[in-house]
Amino acid sequence: MDFKEYQKKALLTALFPEKYKIIYSAMGLGNEAGEVIGKIKKWLRGDDGDGPISEERKLAIRDELGDVLWYVAVLANDLDLDLNEIAELNIEKLKSRR
Repeated sequence: MDFKEYQKKALLTALFPEKYKIIYSAMGLGNEAGEVIGKIKKWLRGDDGDGPISEERKLAIRDELGDVLWYVAVLANDLDLDLNEIAELNIEKLKSRR
């Protein structure tokens, strides 16, 4: 699945009042990014022991990253931006910094 298809499918599940579209997505994105950080923080403090991150925690982070992606896709749409274009421009920007 490419970003364009993902964005289209994500929008089918974006159920919130039109008047909140940008702020709802932005706040959700911040919240979900915090969830990712929280799971990594628990690993750093030793909840998984001294070793590498557990498979269970990796899967939990994967799920939270999915939520982050959903909010990015919906927020991009709320701002009339194309997620494929965002991804392409970002890679070009990063390559120019190499």
